[in-house]
Amino acid sequence: MSTNQQFLKGSLSVIILRLLEEQERMYGYEITQKVKALTAGQMNVTEGALYPALHKLEAEGLLTTETQVVEGRARKYYSLTKDGHTEAAGRITELAVMLENLQQLLKGGATSLKPAV
Repeated sequence: MSTNQQFLKGSLSVIILRLLEEQERMYGYEITQKVKALTAGQMNVTEGALYPALHKLEAEGLLTTETQVVEGRARKYYSLTKDGHTEAAGRITELAVMLENLQQLLKGGATSLKPAV
């Protein structure tokens, strides 16, 4: 598994929450394509990783679903709940702080690390 794929697996729930925060509602394939487009193909979300993450977020009460028939096929749309919006903001902030700290460590500046949120 590549480093990008390992990182993606660990941060997939945050990525999903962020995309749904921006788009309001999306279906699974749309999420995979958006990640691919935004990362110029550098990160690919597989169905095997995406759907368990979506189901976990739904079980946590952060997502709601709505099924709609599009061109004769049922399509399941995911949206953030009120709690989902709150949790998205917190998780995005946590990940941003972690990434800043990681950048500092990689630059060799461990003395300027930010405290965890």
